[in-house]
Amino acid sequence: MTASDGRIDTRDWALLAALSVLWGGSFFFNGVVLRELPPFTLVLLRVLLAAMILLPVLCAQRLPFPKGWMGWRPLFLVALFNNVLPFSLIVTGQMYIPSGLASILNATTPLFTVAVMALAGEEKLIVRRVAGVIVGLVGVVILRGGGLGFASGQGLGVSLCLAAALSYGISALIARRALSDSPPLATATFQLMASSLMMIVVAGVFERPWQLPMPDTVTWLAVLGLAALSTALAYIVFFQILRRSGATNVMLVTLLVPVTAILLGSLVLGEQISSREIAGALVIGSALLLIDGRVLKFFPR
Repeated sequence: MTASDGRIDTRDWALLAALSVLWGGSFFFNGVVLRELPPFTLVLLRVLLAAMILLPVLCAQRLPFPKGWMGWRPLFLVALFNNVLPFSLIVTGQMYIPSGLASILNATTPLFTVAVMALAGEEKLIVRRVAGVIVGLVGVVILRGGGLGFASGQGLGVSLCLAAALSYGISALIARRALSDSPPLATATFQLMASSLMMIVVAGVFERPWQLPMPDTVTWLAVLGLAALSTALAYIVFFQILRRSGATNVMLVTLLVPVTAILLGSLVLGEQISSREIAGALVIGSALLLIDGRVLKFFPR
Protein backbone atom coordinates (compact mmCIF):
# COMPACT_ATOMS: atom_id res chain seq x y z
CA MET A 1 0.00 0.00 0.00
CA THR A 2 1.13 3.56 -0.70
CA ALA A 3 2.06 5.69 2.30
CA SER A 4 -0.49 8.43 2.87
CA ASP A 5 2.24 11.10 2.94
CA GLY A 6 3.90 9.83 -0.22
CA ARG A 7 7.04 8.49 1.48
CA ILE A 8 9.02 5.58 0.06
CA ASP A 9 10.37 2.76 2.20
CA THR A 10 13.94 1.47 2.09
CA ARG A 11 13.07 -1.53 -0.06
CA ASP A 12 11.50 0.60 -2.78
CA TRP A 13 14.42 3.05 -2.74
CA ALA A 14 16.66 0.06 -3.50
CA LEU A 15 14.29 -1.06 -6.27
CA LEU A 16 14.27 2.46 -7.71
CA ALA A 17 18.07 2.43 -7.84
CA ALA A 18 18.03 -0.95 -9.60
CA LEU A 19 15.37 0.24 -12.05
CA SER A 20 17.42 3.35 -12.86
CA VAL A 21 20.31 1.11 -13.91
CA LEU A 22 18.04 -1.08 -16.07
CA TRP A 23 16.30 1.84 -17.77
CA GLY A 24 19.47 3.91 -18.03
CA GLY A 25 20.90 1.24 -20.29
CA SER A 26 17.99 1.61 -22.72
CA PHE A 27 19.33 4.92 -24.08
CA PHE A 28 22.67 3.27 -24.85
CA PHE A 29 21.03 0.19 -26.40
CA ASN A 30 18.73 2.42 -28.49
CA GLY A 31 21.69 4.35 -29.83
CA VAL A 32 23.41 1.14 -30.94
CA VAL A 33 20.35 -0.44 -32.56
CA LEU A 34 19.23 2.72 -34.38
CA ARG A 35 22.41 2.58 -36.46
CA GLU A 36 20.97 -0.39 -38.36
CA LEU A 37 17.23 -0.62 -37.62
CA PRO A 38 14.39 1.92 -37.96
CA PRO A 39 12.59 3.03 -34.77
CA PHE A 40 9.32 1.07 -34.99
CA THR A 41 11.15 -2.16 -35.79
CA LEU A 42 13.39 -1.55 -32.77
CA VAL A 43 10.34 -1.13 -30.52
CA LEU A 44 8.71 -4.24 -31.98
CA LEU A 45 11.78 -6.37 -31.27
CA ARG A 46 12.09 -4.88 -27.79
CA VAL A 47 8.56 -5.69 -26.62
CA LEU A 48 8.19 -8.97 -28.54
CA LEU A 49 11.42 -10.51 -27.25
CA ALA A 50 10.70 -9.25 -23.72
CA ALA A 51 7.26 -10.89 -23.82
CA MET A 52 8.82 -14.15 -25.08
CA ILE A 53 11.29 -14.05 -22.18
CA LEU A 54 8.62 -13.49 -19.53
CA LEU A 55 5.92 -15.81 -20.87
CA PRO A 56 7.61 -19.10 -19.80
CA VAL A 57 8.20 -17.65 -16.34
CA LEU A 58 4.54 -16.64 -16.13
CA CYS A 59 3.45 -20.15 -17.13
CA ALA A 60 5.81 -21.71 -14.60
CA GLN A 61 4.20 -19.56 -11.90
CA ARG A 62 0.76 -20.72 -13.13
CA LEU A 63 -0.61 -17.19 -13.18
CA PRO A 64 -3.98 -16.98 -14.98
CA PHE A 65 -4.49 -15.11 -18.24
CA PRO A 66 -7.02 -12.25 -18.41
CA LYS A 67 -10.54 -13.33 -19.31
CA GLY A 68 -12.23 -11.76 -22.31
CA TRP A 69 -11.89 -8.26 -23.70
CA MET A 70 -12.72 -6.62 -20.36
CA GLY A 71 -9.76 -8.40 -18.80
CA TRP A 72 -7.40 -7.39 -21.61
CA ARG A 73 -8.71 -3.83 -22.10
CA PRO A 74 -6.71 -2.12 -19.29
CA LEU A 75 -3.61 -4.04 -20.34
CA PHE A 76 -3.90 -2.75 -23.92
CA LEU A 77 -4.37 0.78 -22.57
CA VAL A 78 -1.30 0.50 -20.34
CA ALA A 79 0.63 -1.06 -23.22
CA LEU A 80 -0.32 1.84 -25.50
CA PHE A 81 0.76 4.58 -23.07
CA ASN A 82 3.60 2.74 -21.32
CA ASN A 83 5.26 0.99 -24.28
CA VAL A 84 3.97 1.68 -27.77
CA LEU A 85 3.72 5.48 -27.64
CA PRO A 86 6.68 6.41 -25.37
CA PHE A 87 9.11 3.86 -26.80
CA SER A 88 8.27 4.95 -30.35
CA LEU A 89 8.42 8.64 -29.46
CA ILE A 90 11.76 8.35 -27.66
CA VAL A 91 13.57 6.31 -30.29
CA THR A 92 12.23 8.61 -33.03
CA GLY A 93 13.29 11.62 -30.96
CA GLN A 94 16.79 10.17 -30.59
CA MET A 95 17.13 10.41 -34.36
CA TYR A 96 17.03 14.22 -33.96
CA ILE A 97 18.66 14.84 -30.58
CA PRO A 98 21.54 13.26 -28.59
CA SER A 99 20.89 10.55 -25.99
CA GLY A 100 21.99 12.90 -23.19
CA LEU A 101 19.30 15.43 -24.02
CA ALA A 102 16.75 12.64 -24.42
CA SER A 103 17.54 11.38 -20.91
CA ILE A 104 17.10 14.89 -19.48
CA LEU A 105 13.73 15.30 -21.18
CA ASN A 106 12.78 11.86 -19.88
CA ALA A 107 13.51 13.17 -16.39
CA THR A 108 10.46 15.47 -16.70
CA THR A 109 8.25 12.38 -16.31
CA PRO A 110 7.67 12.91 -12.54
CA LEU A 111 6.35 16.43 -13.21
CA PHE A 112 3.86 15.14 -15.77
CA THR A 113 2.93 12.28 -13.43
CA VAL A 114 2.34 14.63 -10.50
CA ALA A 115 0.07 16.76 -12.70
CA VAL A 116 -1.84 13.79 -14.17
CA MET A 117 -2.40 12.12 -10.80
CA ALA A 118 -3.51 15.41 -9.20
CA LEU A 119 -5.93 16.26 -12.03
CA ALA A 120 -7.38 12.75 -11.81
CA GLY A 121 -7.76 13.05 -8.03
CA GLU A 122 -5.66 9.93 -7.52
CA GLU A 123 -2.83 11.47 -5.46
CA LYS A 124 -2.67 14.74 -3.54
CA LEU A 125 -0.68 17.62 -4.99
CA ILE A 126 1.89 17.89 -2.19
CA VAL A 127 3.99 21.05 -2.42
CA ARG A 128 7.23 19.43 -1.25
CA ARG A 129 6.93 16.73 -3.91
CA VAL A 130 6.47 19.29 -6.70
CA ALA A 131 9.34 21.37 -5.31
CA GLY A 132 11.48 18.25 -5.01
CA VAL A 133 10.88 17.25 -8.63
CA ILE A 134 11.80 20.75 -9.84
CA VAL A 135 14.99 20.71 -7.75
CA GLY A 136 15.73 17.27 -9.18
CA LEU A 137 15.41 18.58 -12.74
CA VAL A 138 17.84 21.37 -11.88
CA GLY A 139 20.23 18.69 -10.62
CA VAL A 140 19.87 16.73 -13.87
CA VAL A 141 20.71 19.84 -15.92
CA ILE A 142 23.78 20.50 -13.72
CA LEU A 143 24.78 16.86 -14.06
CA ARG A 144 24.69 17.00 -17.86
CA GLY A 145 26.39 20.41 -17.98
CA GLY A 146 27.30 21.58 -21.46
CA GLY A 147 26.41 18.22 -22.95
CA LEU A 148 22.77 19.04 -23.57
CA GLY A 149 23.35 19.02 -27.30
CA PHE A 150 20.36 21.30 -28.03
CA ALA A 151 20.61 23.18 -31.30
CA SER A 152 18.35 24.68 -33.92
CA GLY A 153 16.31 22.14 -35.84
CA GLN A 154 15.97 19.79 -32.87
CA GLY A 155 12.57 21.01 -31.73
CA LEU A 156 10.82 17.94 -33.11
CA GLY A 157 13.05 15.59 -31.12
CA VAL A 158 12.47 17.60 -27.94
CA SER A 159 8.69 17.61 -28.49
CA LEU A 160 8.62 13.85 -29.09
CA CYS A 161 10.54 13.11 -25.88
CA LEU A 162 8.30 15.43 -23.83
CA ALA A 163 5.24 13.72 -25.29
CA ALA A 164 6.75 10.39 -24.20
CA ALA A 165 7.14 11.72 -20.65
CA LEU A 166 3.45 12.72 -20.61
CA SER A 167 2.50 9.30 -21.95
CA TYR A 168 4.35 7.61 -19.08
CA GLY A 169 2.38 9.73 -16.60
CA ILE A 170 -0.93 8.70 -18.16
CA SER A 171 0.09 5.03 -18.15
CA ALA A 172 0.91 5.19 -14.46
CA LEU A 173 -2.60 6.51 -13.74
CA ILE A 174 -4.24 3.73 -15.76
CA ALA A 175 -2.09 1.02 -14.18
CA ARG A 176 -2.71 2.36 -10.68
CA ARG A 177 -6.48 2.38 -11.15
CA ALA A 178 -7.03 -0.78 -13.19
CA LEU A 179 -4.12 -3.10 -12.37
CA SER A 180 -3.25 -2.43 -8.75
CA ASP A 181 -4.27 -5.97 -7.70
CA SER A 182 -2.45 -7.71 -10.55
CA PRO A 183 0.85 -9.47 -9.74
CA PRO A 184 3.82 -7.50 -11.18
CA LEU A 185 4.96 -10.43 -13.33
CA ALA A 186 1.49 -10.84 -14.86
CA THR A 187 1.09 -7.11 -15.53
CA ALA A 188 4.53 -6.89 -17.13
CA THR A 189 4.01 -9.94 -19.34
CA PHE A 190 0.48 -9.18 -20.52
CA GLN A 191 1.16 -5.52 -21.31
CA LEU A 192 4.21 -6.57 -23.35
CA MET A 193 2.11 -9.13 -25.23
CA ALA A 194 -0.46 -6.42 -25.99
CA SER A 195 2.34 -4.06 -27.05
CA SER A 196 3.73 -6.70 -29.39
CA LEU A 197 0.41 -7.07 -31.20
CA MET A 198 0.12 -3.32 -31.70
CA MET A 199 3.73 -2.90 -32.81
CA ILE A 200 3.44 -5.72 -35.35
CA VAL A 201 0.77 -3.62 -37.07
CA VAL A 202 2.66 -0.32 -36.75
CA ALA A 203 6.04 -1.66 -37.88
CA GLY A 204 4.44 -3.76 -40.61
CA VAL A 205 2.60 -0.79 -42.12
CA PHE A 206 5.38 1.81 -41.89
CA GLU A 207 8.68 -0.10 -42.08
CA ARG A 208 8.09 -3.65 -43.38
CA PRO A 209 10.82 -5.18 -41.20
CA TRP A 210 10.85 -8.45 -43.18
CA GLN A 211 12.41 -6.50 -46.06
CA LEU A 212 15.25 -5.02 -43.97
CA PRO A 213 18.81 -6.41 -44.17
CA MET A 214 19.90 -8.68 -41.32
CA PRO A 215 21.60 -6.66 -38.51
CA ASP A 216 25.09 -7.57 -37.31
CA THR A 217 25.96 -9.36 -34.06
CA VAL A 218 26.55 -6.18 -32.04
CA THR A 219 23.09 -4.89 -32.94
CA TRP A 220 21.45 -8.18 -31.95
CA LEU A 221 23.28 -8.15 -28.60
CA ALA A 222 22.00 -4.62 -27.99
CA VAL A 223 18.46 -5.73 -28.90
CA LEU A 224 18.71 -8.64 -26.43
CA GLY A 225 20.01 -6.34 -23.70
CA LEU A 226 17.19 -3.91 -24.41
CA ALA A 227 14.56 -6.66 -24.28
CA ALA A 228 15.85 -8.77 -21.38
CA LEU A 229 17.27 -6.13 -19.03
CA SER A 230 15.75 -2.76 -19.90
CA THR A 231 12.27 -4.17 -20.58
CA ALA A 232 11.43 -7.64 -19.19
CA LEU A 233 13.27 -7.38 -15.87
CA ALA A 234 12.74 -3.62 -15.60
CA TYR A 235 8.96 -3.87 -15.85
CA ILE A 236 8.72 -6.50 -13.14
CA VAL A 237 10.56 -4.07 -10.86
CA PHE A 238 8.51 -1.11 -12.13
CA PHE A 239 5.11 -2.65 -11.39
CA GLN A 240 6.32 -3.86 -8.00
CA ILE A 241 7.22 -0.27 -7.01
CA LEU A 242 4.01 1.10 -8.55
CA ARG A 243 1.94 -1.34 -6.53
CA ARG A 244 3.70 -0.51 -3.25
CA SER A 245 4.64 3.18 -3.45
CA GLY A 246 2.42 4.79 -6.06
CA ALA A 247 2.67 6.28 -9.52
CA THR A 248 4.44 9.54 -8.68
CA ASN A 249 7.10 7.79 -6.62
CA VAL A 250 7.92 5.15 -9.22
CA MET A 251 8.48 7.83 -11.86
CA LEU A 252 11.23 9.36 -9.72
CA VAL A 253 13.45 6.75 -11.34
CA THR A 254 13.84 9.09 -14.32
CA LEU A 255 15.76 11.52 -12.08
CA LEU A 256 18.12 8.73 -11.05
CA VAL A 257 18.83 7.45 -14.57
CA PRO A 258 21.43 10.14 -15.47
CA VAL A 259 23.21 9.59 -12.13
CA THR A 260 23.48 5.84 -12.58
CA ALA A 261 24.62 6.31 -16.19
CA ILE A 262 27.55 8.41 -15.02
CA LEU A 263 28.38 6.03 -12.17
CA LEU A 264 28.33 3.06 -14.55
CA GLY A 265 30.59 4.94 -16.92
CA SER A 266 33.05 5.48 -14.11
CA LEU A 267 32.92 1.96 -12.65
CA VAL A 268 32.73 -0.03 -15.90
CA LEU A 269 34.49 2.18 -18.44
CA GLY A 270 36.88 4.02 -16.12
CA GLU A 271 35.52 7.46 -17.04
CA GLN A 272 36.43 10.37 -14.77
CA ILE A 273 33.70 11.98 -12.66
CA SER A 274 33.92 15.78 -12.67
CA SER A 275 33.11 18.14 -9.83
CA ARG A 276 30.10 19.37 -11.82
CA GLU A 277 28.73 15.84 -12.01
CA ILE A 278 29.24 15.40 -8.28
CA ALA A 279 27.39 18.67 -7.63
CA GLY A 280 24.52 17.61 -9.89
CA ALA A 281 24.26 14.23 -8.17
CA LEU A 282 24.16 15.93 -4.75
CA VAL A 283 21.36 18.24 -5.90
CA ILE A 284 19.38 15.26 -7.19
CA GLY A 285 19.99 13.41 -3.92
CA SER A 286 18.74 16.44 -2.00
CA ALA A 287 15.64 16.57 -4.21
CA LEU A 288 14.85 12.91 -3.53
CA LEU A 289 15.19 13.49 0.21
CA LEU A 290 12.85 16.48 -0.09
CA ILE A 291 10.30 14.42 -2.02
CA ASP A 292 10.50 11.61 0.53
CA GLY A 293 9.90 14.13 3.33
CA ARG A 294 11.26 12.23 6.33
CA VAL A 295 14.39 14.38 6.52
CA LEU A 296 12.23 17.47 7.11
CA LYS A 297 11.26 16.27 10.59
CA PHE A 298 14.78 17.01 11.77
CA PHE A 299 14.33 20.71 11.04
CA PRO A 300 12.44 22.99 13.47
CA ARG A 301 9.21 24.46 12.18
